[in-house]
Amino acid sequence: MRISTQQYFEASTAKYQSNYSSLIKAQDQTTSGVRVQTAGDDPVAAARLLMLQQQKDMLAQSNGNISTLKNAFASEESVLSGIQDALQKASEVALAAGNIGISDADRKAHADTIGAIQDQVLALLNTKDASGNYMFSGSKTDTPPYSRNNDGTYTYQGDETPLTLKVAENLSMSMGDTAKTILEGSGNTGRTQTTRVLTPPDVDDYKVTVSAGLITAGTTNNFASGQPYSLKFISSTQYTVTDSAGKDVTSEIQGNGTFDATKEGASTVNLRGVKFDIGFNLGEGVLPGTPSDDLVKDREFTLALKPDSFSVSRTPSNSTTAQLTGGTVTDQAAYASTFPNSGVVIKFGAGGAYNVYAQPYTADSKAIASDTLATGATSITVAGVELGVTSDPADGDSFTIGATSSKSENVLDTLSHLRKVLETPADGKPAAQKELKDVVARSIGNLANSKMQVDQVRGSIGARGNALDIQADQNTSLGIANDSTMSSLGNIDLAEASINLSLQQTMLQASQLAFVKISQLSLFNKM
Repeated sequence: MRISTQQYFEASTAKYQSNYSSLIKAQDQTTSGVRVQTAGDDPVAAARLLMLQQQKDMLAQSNGNISTLKNAFASEESVLSGIQDALQKASEVALAAGNIGISDADRKAHADTIGAIQDQVLALLNTKDASGNYMFSGSKTDTPPYSRNNDGTYTYQGDETPLTLKVAENLSMSMGDTAKTILEGSGNTGRTQTTRVLTPPDVDDYKVTVSAGLITAGTTNNFASGQPYSLKFISSTQYTVTDSAGKDVTSEIQGNGTFDATKEGASTVNLRGVKFDIGFNLGEGVLPGTPSDDLVKDREFTLALKPDSFSVSRTPSNSTTAQLTGGTVTDQAAYASTFPNSGVVIKFGAGGAYNVYAQPYTADSKAIASDTLATGATSITVAGVELGVTSDPADGDSFTIGATSSKSENVLDTLSHLRKVLETPADGKPAAQKELKDVVARSIGNLANSKMQVDQVRGSIGARGNALDIQADQNTSLGIANDSTMSSLGNIDLAEASINLSLQQTMLQASQLAFVKISQLSLFNKM
Protein backbone atom coordinates (compact mmCIF):
# COMPACT_ATOMS: atom_id res chain seq x y z
CA MET A 1 0.00 0.00 0.00
CA ARG A 2 1.28 3.40 -0.88
CA ILE A 3 0.76 6.49 1.26
CA SER A 4 1.65 10.00 0.42
CA THR A 5 4.10 12.04 2.41
CA GLN A 6 1.25 14.34 3.48
CA GLN A 7 -0.84 11.45 4.77
CA TYR A 8 2.11 10.13 6.73
CA PHE A 9 2.78 13.50 8.32
CA GLU A 10 -0.91 13.94 9.25
CA ALA A 11 -1.12 10.47 10.78
CA SER A 12 2.11 10.97 12.70
CA THR A 13 0.95 14.36 13.98
CA ALA A 14 -2.36 12.92 15.19
CA LYS A 15 -0.60 10.03 16.92
CA TYR A 16 1.92 12.35 18.50
CA GLN A 17 -0.84 14.68 19.77
CA SER A 18 -2.76 11.75 21.21
CA ASN A 19 0.31 10.43 23.01
CA TYR A 20 1.20 13.90 24.20
CA SER A 21 -2.35 14.44 25.58
CA SER A 22 -2.18 11.09 27.34
CA LEU A 23 1.16 12.07 28.87
CA ILE A 24 -0.18 15.44 30.05
CA LYS A 25 -3.24 13.73 31.59
CA ALA A 26 -1.03 11.16 33.30
CA GLN A 27 1.18 13.95 34.63
CA ASP A 28 -1.87 15.89 35.89
CA GLN A 29 -3.33 12.81 37.56
CA THR A 30 -0.01 11.98 39.21
CA THR A 31 0.55 15.56 40.37
CA SER A 32 -3.02 16.20 41.63
CA GLY A 33 -3.77 12.70 42.81
CA VAL A 34 -7.18 12.93 41.10
CA ARG A 35 -8.15 10.27 38.61
CA VAL A 36 -11.58 11.55 37.50
CA GLN A 37 -10.95 15.12 36.40
CA THR A 38 -13.80 15.32 33.87
CA ALA A 39 -16.98 13.33 33.36
CA GLY A 40 -15.40 11.79 30.29
CA ASP A 41 -12.68 10.14 32.35
CA ASP A 42 -15.24 7.81 33.99
CA PRO A 43 -18.94 8.73 33.47
CA VAL A 44 -20.25 6.29 36.10
CA ALA A 45 -17.74 7.37 38.74
CA ALA A 46 -18.30 11.04 37.87
CA ALA A 47 -22.06 10.68 38.50
CA ARG A 48 -21.44 9.06 41.87
CA LEU A 49 -18.83 11.66 42.77
CA LEU A 50 -21.34 14.44 42.04
CA MET A 51 -23.87 12.81 44.35
CA LEU A 52 -21.26 12.31 47.06
CA GLN A 53 -20.12 15.93 46.77
CA GLN A 54 -23.70 17.10 47.28
CA GLN A 55 -23.91 14.90 50.38
CA LYS A 56 -20.61 16.34 51.60
CA ASP A 57 -21.92 19.90 51.15
CA MET A 58 -25.09 18.96 53.03
CA LEU A 59 -23.04 17.51 55.89
CA ALA A 60 -20.97 20.69 56.04
CA GLN A 61 -24.17 22.76 56.26
CA SER A 62 -25.58 20.44 58.93
CA ASN A 63 -22.40 20.69 60.99
CA GLY A 64 -22.53 24.47 60.69
CA ASN A 65 -26.15 24.39 61.89
CA ILE A 66 -25.12 22.19 64.82
CA SER A 67 -22.57 24.81 65.87
CA THR A 68 -25.22 27.53 65.54
CA LEU A 69 -27.67 25.52 67.65
CA LYS A 70 -25.10 24.87 70.36
CA ASN A 71 -24.41 28.60 70.59
CA ALA A 72 -28.16 29.30 70.74
CA PHE A 73 -28.64 26.69 73.47
CA ALA A 74 -25.78 28.18 75.49
CA SER A 75 -27.34 31.65 75.23
CA GLU A 76 -30.78 30.35 76.23
CA GLU A 77 -29.33 28.41 79.14
CA SER A 78 -27.63 31.57 80.39
CA VAL A 79 -30.86 33.58 80.21
CA LEU A 80 -32.91 30.84 81.91
CA SER A 81 -30.33 30.61 84.67
CA GLY A 82 -30.80 34.33 85.27
CA ILE A 83 -34.59 33.92 85.34
CA GLN A 84 -34.29 31.04 87.79
CA ASP A 85 -32.08 33.08 90.11
CA ALA A 86 -34.57 35.96 89.97
CA LEU A 87 -37.51 33.67 90.79
CA GLN A 88 -35.60 32.16 93.71
CA LYS A 89 -35.01 35.64 95.10
CA ALA A 90 -38.70 36.49 94.59
CA SER A 91 -39.70 33.35 96.53
CA GLU A 92 -37.50 34.39 99.44
CA VAL A 93 -39.00 37.89 99.43
CA ALA A 94 -42.55 36.46 99.31
CA LEU A 95 -41.85 34.26 102.32
CA ALA A 96 -40.48 37.22 104.25
CA ALA A 97 -43.40 39.43 103.21
CA GLY A 98 -45.89 36.87 104.51
CA ASN A 99 -44.58 37.22 108.04
CA ILE A 100 -47.43 38.55 110.18
CA GLY A 101 -45.01 40.51 112.35
CA ILE A 102 -43.94 43.04 109.72
CA SER A 103 -45.50 46.45 109.04
CA ASP A 104 -46.88 48.19 105.97
CA ALA A 105 -43.55 50.01 105.61
CA ASP A 106 -41.68 46.71 105.60
CA ARG A 107 -44.05 45.28 103.01
CA LYS A 108 -43.57 48.39 100.84
CA ALA A 109 -39.82 47.74 100.85
CA HIS A 110 -40.48 44.14 99.81
CA ALA A 111 -42.81 45.43 97.08
CA ASP A 112 -39.99 47.56 95.67
CA THR A 113 -37.75 44.49 95.57
CA ILE A 114 -40.44 42.47 93.80
CA GLY A 115 -40.85 45.33 91.31
CA ALA A 116 -37.13 45.25 90.52
CA ILE A 117 -37.26 41.46 90.06
CA GLN A 118 -40.31 41.86 87.83
CA ASP A 119 -38.43 44.30 85.57
CA GLN A 120 -35.41 41.98 85.52
CA VAL A 121 -37.47 38.94 84.45
CA LEU A 122 -39.22 40.99 81.75
CA ALA A 123 -35.86 42.18 80.41
CA LEU A 124 -34.51 38.62 80.38
CA LEU A 125 -37.56 37.29 78.53
CA ASN A 126 -37.18 40.10 75.98
CA THR A 127 -33.50 39.27 75.37
CA LYS A 128 -32.13 39.58 71.83
CA ASP A 129 -29.55 37.26 70.28
CA ALA A 130 -26.31 38.25 68.53
CA SER A 131 -28.26 38.94 65.32
CA GLY A 132 -30.62 41.37 67.05
CA ASN A 133 -33.59 38.97 67.03
CA TYR A 134 -35.79 38.36 70.07
CA MET A 135 -34.86 34.93 71.42
CA PHE A 136 -38.21 33.88 72.87
CA SER A 137 -40.81 35.20 70.37
CA GLY A 138 -40.90 32.10 68.19
CA SER A 139 -40.93 32.99 64.49
CA LYS A 140 -41.89 36.63 65.26
CA THR A 141 -38.26 37.53 65.90
CA ASP A 142 -38.81 41.28 65.46
CA THR A 143 -41.51 41.43 68.16
CA PRO A 144 -40.71 41.51 71.90
CA PRO A 145 -42.30 38.46 73.59
CA TYR A 146 -44.03 40.42 76.36
CA SER A 147 -45.58 43.83 76.70
CA ARG A 148 -46.97 45.44 79.85
CA ASN A 149 -50.68 46.32 79.82
CA ASN A 150 -52.19 49.39 81.47
CA ASP A 151 -53.61 47.27 84.28
CA GLY A 152 -50.17 45.90 85.17
CA THR A 153 -50.68 42.49 83.57
CA TYR A 154 -48.60 41.17 80.69
CA THR A 155 -49.49 39.93 77.22
CA TYR A 156 -47.48 37.43 75.17
CA GLN A 157 -46.99 38.85 71.68
CA GLY A 158 -44.95 36.08 70.05
CA ASP A 159 -46.18 32.84 68.52
CA GLU A 160 -45.70 29.16 69.27
CA THR A 161 -43.50 28.35 66.26
CA PRO A 162 -39.82 28.18 67.22
CA LEU A 163 -37.23 28.54 64.47
CA THR A 164 -35.61 25.27 63.36
CA LEU A 165 -32.37 24.28 61.64
CA LYS A 166 -31.59 21.09 59.74
CA VAL A 167 -28.91 18.95 61.41
CA ALA A 168 -29.26 15.86 59.20
CA GLU A 169 -30.97 14.88 55.98
CA ASN A 170 -34.22 14.02 57.74
CA LEU A 171 -33.80 15.75 61.10
CA SER A 172 -34.43 19.35 62.14
CA MET A 173 -34.14 20.83 65.63
CA SER A 174 -35.61 23.98 67.18
CA MET A 175 -33.17 26.79 67.92
CA GLY A 176 -34.80 27.52 71.26
CA ASP A 177 -38.04 27.80 73.20
CA THR A 178 -40.78 30.39 73.14
CA ALA A 179 -41.54 32.44 76.24
CA LYS A 180 -44.98 30.84 76.18
CA THR A 181 -43.38 27.41 76.55
CA ILE A 182 -41.13 28.66 79.34
CA LEU A 183 -43.69 30.45 81.54
CA GLU A 184 -47.22 30.59 80.12
CA GLY A 185 -48.11 26.99 80.93
CA SER A 186 -47.11 27.24 84.56
CA GLY A 187 -49.94 25.97 86.76
CA ASN A 188 -51.79 28.47 88.93
CA THR A 189 -52.10 27.20 92.49
CA GLY A 190 -54.68 29.90 93.26
CA ARG A 191 -57.49 28.84 90.93
CA THR A 192 -60.15 28.91 93.64
CA GLN A 193 -61.86 31.59 95.69
CA THR A 194 -64.02 31.80 98.80
CA THR A 195 -66.92 34.14 99.45
CA ARG A 196 -68.75 34.72 102.73
CA VAL A 197 -72.48 34.16 102.30
CA LEU A 198 -74.21 37.25 103.73
CA THR A 199 -77.76 38.51 103.92
CA PRO A 200 -77.99 42.31 103.50
CA PRO A 201 -77.48 44.49 105.44
CA ASP A 202 -74.98 42.15 107.12
CA VAL A 203 -71.30 42.80 106.38
CA ASP A 204 -68.31 40.55 106.92
CA ASP A 205 -66.42 41.23 110.16
CA TYR A 206 -63.60 38.87 109.10
CA LYS A 207 -63.50 37.31 112.57
CA VAL A 208 -63.82 33.92 110.89
CA THR A 209 -62.12 33.45 107.54
CA VAL A 210 -61.58 30.69 105.02
CA SER A 211 -58.60 31.17 102.72
CA ALA A 212 -59.00 31.39 98.95
CA GLY A 213 -57.55 27.90 98.61
CA LEU A 214 -54.45 26.37 97.04
CA ILE A 215 -54.33 23.56 94.50
CA THR A 216 -52.40 20.66 96.02
CA ALA A 217 -53.10 17.87 93.53
CA GLY A 218 -52.04 19.54 90.28
CA THR A 219 -54.07 18.46 87.27
CA THR A 220 -55.40 15.37 89.05
CA ASN A 221 -57.78 17.25 91.36
CA ASN A 222 -61.51 16.83 90.78
CA PHE A 223 -62.64 19.97 92.58
CA ALA A 224 -64.44 21.25 89.47
CA SER A 225 -66.85 18.31 89.36
CA GLY A 226 -68.92 19.55 92.31
CA GLN A 227 -68.22 23.27 92.53
CA PRO A 228 -69.39 25.62 93.85
CA TYR A 229 -69.35 24.10 97.32
CA SER A 230 -70.90 25.41 100.50
CA LEU A 231 -68.93 25.23 103.77
CA LYS A 232 -71.12 25.85 106.81
CA PHE A 233 -69.92 25.93 110.41
CA ILE A 234 -71.97 23.92 112.90
CA SER A 235 -69.84 24.92 115.89
CA SER A 236 -66.36 26.16 116.73
CA THR A 237 -65.00 22.66 116.04
CA GLN A 238 -67.17 21.28 113.24
CA TYR A 239 -68.40 22.14 109.74
CA THR A 240 -70.21 20.53 106.82
CA VAL A 241 -69.50 20.79 103.09
CA THR A 242 -72.09 20.27 100.35
CA ASP A 243 -71.54 20.35 96.58
CA SER A 244 -73.49 22.27 93.95
CA ALA A 245 -76.16 19.55 93.87
CA GLY A 246 -76.70 19.77 97.62
CA LYS A 247 -74.92 16.46 98.31
CA ASP A 248 -73.02 16.30 101.60
CA VAL A 249 -69.34 15.58 100.79
CA THR A 250 -67.96 16.18 104.30
CA SER A 251 -66.98 12.52 104.64
CA GLU A 252 -64.46 12.95 101.80
CA ILE A 253 -62.45 15.36 103.95
CA GLN A 254 -59.87 14.14 106.43
CA GLY A 255 -61.28 14.63 109.92
CA ASN A 256 -64.85 14.29 108.64
CA GLY A 257 -65.66 17.94 109.21
CA THR A 258 -63.93 18.45 112.54
CA PHE A 259 -61.13 20.92 113.21
CA ASP A 260 -59.16 22.32 116.11
CA ALA A 261 -58.24 25.99 115.93
CA THR A 262 -55.79 25.62 118.81
CA LYS A 263 -53.47 23.22 116.95
CA GLU A 264 -51.13 23.99 114.08
CA GLY A 265 -52.39 22.44 110.85
CA ALA A 266 -55.57 21.10 112.45
CA SER A 267 -57.82 23.74 110.88
CA THR A 268 -57.20 22.82 107.24
CA VAL A 269 -59.91 21.69 104.83
CA ASN A 270 -58.53 19.44 102.07
CA LEU A 271 -61.33 19.16 99.54
CA ARG A 272 -60.78 17.23 96.31
CA GLY A 273 -57.24 18.44 95.71
CA VAL A 274 -57.66 21.97 97.09
CA LYS A 275 -56.51 23.09 100.54
CA PHE A 276 -58.44 25.77 102.46
CA ASP A 277 -57.35 27.19 105.82
CA ILE A 278 -59.78 28.26 108.53
CA GLY A 279 -58.65 31.34 110.41
CA PHE A 280 -59.87 33.44 113.34
CA ASN A 281 -59.39 37.10 114.11
CA LEU A 282 -61.17 37.47 117.44
CA GLY A 283 -59.93 40.93 118.32
CA GLU A 284 -57.92 42.30 121.22
CA GLY A 285 -58.33 40.69 124.62
CA VAL A 286 -59.37 37.33 123.18
CA LEU A 287 -56.82 34.55 123.23
CA PRO A 288 -56.01 33.18 119.77
CA GLY A 289 -57.64 29.90 118.93
CA THR A 290 -60.49 30.13 121.47
CA PRO A 291 -63.59 31.01 119.40
CA SER A 292 -67.02 30.44 120.89
CA ASP A 293 -69.72 28.41 119.21
CA ASP A 294 -71.93 31.50 119.00
CA LEU A 295 -69.23 33.37 117.06
CA VAL A 296 -68.66 30.60 114.54
CA LYS A 297 -71.96 28.77 114.21
CA ASP A 298 -73.99 29.24 111.01
CA ARG A 299 -71.28 31.18 109.21
CA GLU A 300 -71.28 30.01 105.62
CA PHE A 301 -68.75 30.29 102.80
CA THR A 302 -68.90 29.47 99.10
CA LEU A 303 -65.86 27.62 97.71
CA ALA A 304 -65.55 27.85 93.92
CA LEU A 305 -63.20 27.99 90.96
CA LYS A 306 -62.27 31.45 89.77
CA PRO A 307 -64.03 32.34 86.53
CA ASP A 308 -62.01 33.25 83.45
CA SER A 309 -61.33 36.96 83.15
CA PHE A 310 -61.64 39.04 79.98
CA SER A 311 -59.73 41.99 78.57
CA VAL A 312 -61.48 44.27 76.07
CA SER A 313 -59.85 46.83 73.79
CA ARG A 314 -61.33 49.03 71.09
CA THR A 315 -59.56 49.77 67.83
CA PRO A 316 -58.16 53.34 67.97
CA SER A 317 -59.55 54.10 64.51
CA ASN A 318 -63.16 53.47 65.60
CA SER A 319 -65.43 56.35 64.57
CA THR A 320 -67.47 56.27 67.80
CA THR A 321 -66.66 56.26 71.51
CA ALA A 322 -68.58 53.02 72.04
CA GLN A 323 -66.85 50.54 74.30
CA LEU A 324 -67.46 46.94 75.33
CA THR A 325 -66.98 46.34 79.05
CA GLY A 326 -66.79 43.57 81.62
CA GLY A 327 -67.11 39.99 80.52
CA THR A 328 -69.09 37.23 82.22
CA VAL A 329 -69.61 33.66 81.07
CA THR A 330 -73.37 33.15 80.85
CA ASP A 331 -73.37 29.97 78.74
CA GLN A 332 -70.59 27.63 79.85
CA ALA A 333 -71.25 25.09 77.08
CA ALA A 334 -71.13 27.71 74.32
CA TYR A 335 -68.06 29.31 75.86
CA ALA A 336 -66.19 26.01 76.12
CA SER A 337 -67.01 24.94 72.56
CA THR A 338 -66.93 28.26 70.69
CA PHE A 339 -64.71 30.86 72.34
CA PRO A 340 -61.15 30.48 70.92
CA ASN A 341 -58.21 30.31 73.32
CA SER A 342 -56.58 33.14 71.35
CA GLY A 343 -59.58 35.45 71.83
CA VAL A 344 -61.95 37.05 69.33
CA VAL A 345 -62.31 40.15 67.18
CA ILE A 346 -65.81 41.67 66.79
CA LYS A 347 -66.34 43.74 63.63
CA PHE A 348 -69.49 45.83 63.28
CA GLY A 349 -71.25 46.64 60.03
CA ALA A 350 -74.28 48.71 59.11
CA GLY A 351 -77.42 48.56 61.26
CA GLY A 352 -75.68 46.91 64.20
CA ALA A 353 -74.79 43.75 62.28
CA TYR A 354 -71.55 42.21 63.46
CA ASN A 355 -69.25 39.27 62.77
CA VAL A 356 -67.04 37.46 65.27
CA TYR A 357 -63.60 36.18 64.21
CA ALA A 358 -60.93 34.18 65.99
CA GLN A 359 -57.68 36.00 66.68
CA PRO A 360 -55.42 36.73 64.92
CA TYR A 361 -57.69 38.32 62.32
CA THR A 362 -56.62 38.42 58.65
CA ALA A 363 -58.34 39.39 55.42
CA ASP A 364 -59.00 35.68 54.79
CA SER A 365 -60.51 34.98 58.23
CA LYS A 366 -63.96 33.41 58.30
CA ALA A 367 -66.55 34.47 60.87
CA ILE A 368 -67.23 31.98 63.67
CA ALA A 369 -70.49 33.77 64.59
CA SER A 370 -72.72 36.56 63.27
CA ASP A 371 -75.63 38.51 64.76
CA THR A 372 -77.17 41.97 65.03
CA LEU A 373 -76.99 44.30 68.03
CA ALA A 374 -80.27 46.10 68.62
CA THR A 375 -80.19 49.90 68.78
CA GLY A 376 -79.77 51.06 72.36
CA ALA A 377 -78.80 47.60 73.64
CA THR A 378 -76.70 47.65 76.80
CA SER A 379 -75.18 44.19 76.45
CA ILE A 380 -73.94 41.78 73.81
CA THR A 381 -73.35 38.03 74.10
CA VAL A 382 -70.52 36.51 72.09
CA ALA A 383 -69.66 32.79 72.21
CA GLY A 384 -71.24 32.41 75.65
CA VAL A 385 -69.69 35.61 77.07
CA GLU A 386 -71.85 38.60 77.99
CA LEU A 387 -70.28 42.06 77.64
CA GLY A 388 -71.62 45.50 78.44
CA VAL A 389 -72.12 48.07 75.66
CA THR A 390 -71.75 51.78 76.49
CA SER A 391 -73.29 53.10 73.25
CA ASP A 392 -74.16 52.00 69.72
CA PRO A 393 -71.09 51.03 67.65
CA ALA A 394 -70.91 52.36 64.09
CA ASP A 395 -70.20 50.63 60.80
CA GLY A 396 -66.47 49.81 60.77
CA ASP A 397 -65.96 49.77 64.55
CA SER A 398 -64.10 46.74 65.90
CA PHE A 399 -63.16 45.36 69.31
CA THR A 400 -60.74 42.70 70.56
CA ILE A 401 -61.71 40.37 73.42
CA GLY A 402 -59.08 38.25 75.16
CA ALA A 403 -59.72 35.55 77.76
CA THR A 404 -57.41 34.65 80.62
CA SER A 405 -57.92 31.25 82.22
CA SER A 406 -57.31 30.83 85.93
CA LYS A 407 -55.73 27.41 85.27
CA SER A 408 -52.36 28.96 84.55
CA GLU A 409 -50.59 32.22 85.30
CA ASN A 410 -47.35 33.50 83.83
CA VAL A 411 -44.79 34.54 86.40
CA LEU A 412 -44.83 38.19 85.34
CA ASP A 413 -48.49 38.42 86.36
CA THR A 414 -47.70 36.56 89.59
CA LEU A 415 -45.03 39.13 90.44
CA SER A 416 -47.35 41.98 89.46
CA HIS A 417 -50.14 40.75 91.77
CA LEU A 418 -47.68 40.18 94.60
CA ARG A 419 -46.24 43.65 94.21
CA LYS A 420 -49.69 45.26 94.27
CA VAL A 421 -50.83 43.47 97.41
CA LEU A 422 -47.59 44.35 99.22
CA GLU A 423 -48.08 48.01 98.30
CA THR A 424 -51.62 47.98 99.75
CA PRO A 425 -51.80 49.04 103.45
CA ALA A 426 -53.01 46.14 105.60
CA ASP A 427 -52.24 47.16 109.18
CA GLY A 428 -55.50 47.09 111.16
CA LYS A 429 -57.54 46.11 108.08
CA PRO A 430 -58.87 42.53 108.30
CA ALA A 431 -60.04 42.39 104.68
CA ALA A 432 -56.67 43.57 103.38
CA GLN A 433 -54.88 41.15 105.69
CA LYS A 434 -56.88 38.22 104.32
CA GLU A 435 -56.14 39.31 100.75
CA LEU A 436 -52.46 39.63 101.66
CA LYS A 437 -52.34 36.09 103.05
CA ASP A 438 -54.15 34.65 100.03
CA VAL A 439 -51.98 36.41 97.43
CA VAL A 440 -48.70 35.66 99.22
CA ALA A 441 -49.62 31.96 99.57
CA ARG A 442 -50.68 31.79 95.92
CA SER A 443 -47.54 33.60 94.79
CA ILE A 444 -45.23 31.25 96.67
CA GLY A 445 -46.92 28.27 95.01
CA ASN A 446 -46.90 29.85 91.55
CA LEU A 447 -43.25 30.87 91.83
CA ALA A 448 -42.40 27.28 92.75
CA ASN A 449 -44.34 26.04 89.69
CA SER A 450 -42.59 28.57 87.45
CA LYS A 451 -39.16 27.53 88.73
CA MET A 452 -40.08 23.90 88.09
CA GLN A 453 -41.17 24.74 84.54
CA VAL A 454 -37.95 26.65 83.85
CA ASP A 455 -36.07 23.62 85.22
CA GLN A 456 -37.90 21.38 82.77
CA VAL A 457 -37.03 23.65 79.85
CA ARG A 458 -33.39 23.72 80.94
CA GLY A 459 -33.50 19.93 81.08
CA SER A 460 -34.86 19.80 77.55
CA ILE A 461 -32.00 22.06 76.41
CA GLY A 462 -29.54 19.56 77.87
CA ALA A 463 -31.33 16.69 76.14
CA ARG A 464 -31.26 18.52 72.81
CA GLY A 465 -27.58 19.30 73.34
CA ASN A 466 -26.88 15.59 73.88
CA ALA A 467 -28.85 14.78 70.74
CA LEU A 468 -26.73 17.31 68.84
CA ASP A 469 -23.52 15.66 70.08
CA ILE A 470 -24.79 12.27 68.90
CA GLN A 471 -25.80 13.71 65.53
CA ALA A 472 -22.44 15.48 65.18
CA ASP A 473 -20.68 12.13 65.72
CA GLN A 474 -22.93 10.51 63.12
CA ASN A 475 -22.24 13.33 60.68
CA THR A 476 -18.50 12.89 61.28
CA SER A 477 -18.77 9.15 60.58
CA LEU A 478 -20.78 9.83 57.43
CA GLY A 479 -18.22 12.40 56.35
CA ILE A 480 -15.33 9.95 56.81
CA ALA A 481 -17.18 7.26 54.85
CA ASN A 482 -18.08 9.82 52.20
CA ASP A 483 -14.47 10.97 51.82
CA SER A 484 -13.25 7.37 51.62
CA THR A 485 -15.73 6.53 48.87
CA MET A 486 -14.92 9.71 46.95
CA SER A 487 -11.21 8.92 47.25
CA SER A 488 -11.62 5.38 45.96
CA LEU A 489 -13.72 6.61 43.05
CA GLY A 490 -11.92 9.78 42.08
CA ASN A 491 -8.33 9.52 43.29
CA ILE A 492 -5.43 7.60 41.74
CA ASP A 493 -3.35 4.70 42.92
CA LEU A 494 0.11 6.27 43.06
CA ALA A 495 1.99 3.13 41.96
CA GLU A 496 -0.38 2.54 39.06
CA ALA A 497 -0.21 6.22 38.11
CA SER A 498 3.61 6.14 38.11
CA ILE A 499 3.66 3.11 35.82
CA ASN A 500 1.10 4.74 33.54
CA LEU A 501 3.16 7.95 33.44
CA SER A 502 6.29 6.00 32.45
CA LEU A 503 4.29 4.17 29.79
CA GLN A 504 2.94 7.40 28.35
CA GLN A 505 6.42 8.93 28.31
CA THR A 506 7.82 5.84 26.52
CA MET A 507 4.99 5.87 23.98
CA LEU A 508 5.54 9.56 23.29
CA GLN A 509 9.28 9.03 22.86
CA ALA A 510 8.64 6.04 20.60
CA SER A 511 6.30 8.03 18.42
CA GLN A 512 8.90 10.79 18.18
CA LEU A 513 11.70 8.36 17.17
CA ALA A 514 9.48 6.53 14.72
CA PHE A 515 8.50 9.78 13.09
CA VAL A 516 12.14 10.87 12.77
CA LYS A 517 13.29 7.53 11.32
CA ILE A 518 10.42 7.02 8.92
CA SER A 519 10.36 10.64 7.79
CA GLN A 520 13.94 10.23 6.55
CA LEU A 521 13.09 7.26 4.32
CA SER A 522 12.50 7.58 0.55
CA LEU A 523 12.69 5.42 -2.60
CA PHE A 524 16.21 6.63 -3.12
CA ASN A 525 17.26 4.71 0.02
CA LYS A 526 16.33 1.47 -1.80
CA MET A 527 18.01 2.21 -5.13
